[in-house]
Amino acid sequence: MAKRVTIFAGHYGSGKTNIAVNYALALKKERSSVKIADLDIVNPYFRTKDSAKELEAAGIPLISPAFANSNVDLPALPQELYSLVQRRDCYAVLDVGGDDRGAYALGRYTPYILEENDYEMIFVANFYRPLTQTPQDALEVMREIEIAGGIPFSAIVNNSNLGGLTTLADIEATAQKAQELSRLSGLPVLFTSARADLCPREGGYFPLNLQEKYYDIKEN
Repeated sequence: MAKRVTIFAGHYGSGKTNIAVNYALALKKERSSVKIADLDIVNPYFRTKDSAKELEAAGIPLISPAFANSNVDLPALPQELYSLVQRRDCYAVLDVGGDDRGAYALGRYTPYILEENDYEMIFVANFYRPLTQTPQDALEVMREIEIAGGIPFSAIVNNSNLGGLTTLADIEATAQKAQELSRLSGLPVLFTSARADLCPREGGYFPLNLQEKYYDIKEN
């Protein structure tokens, strides 16, 4: 059951933006009104706005910082974001900036999200990133984001990858780490994501030894 507000956050380079975009596209197939917001004011190199045409074609409005994908260092968050968390007349997907510094942008909307209490806060883990190579390191990043954003995480997505060089073995090698992060945090692993060409079954879903599932994603 989808929550009205779904928030994706994680370490720099975790792939949370790809997950957020693909989740919004999948959610749109089930819900009539879906919007996605880019809260990433830290990383100017890869934003949800990069998928603006695909989102528009799917009928998903994108709310992004002014001057996103420009040479402005700190683009301002638009006023529309307040209506997204206050009006409650659509499903909202939020792509939060990396680490605790990016999560500070979420903090200004936290009171409205907590008041409604219909949200999922998902930590996107990539165990191939330098600062989240172990479950313990990933947990530390998770806690820093929670403190900065003011919202506790409720679930984990294992999005471990090496970009275009990723193999199925690379992904499977991180399954134990994802389960250990789950044990340390007390949060469930929703799924392990992979490029569609790495998923051996039609539809992108197949069980792992640890009863996880893979969810195929499209690179943007």
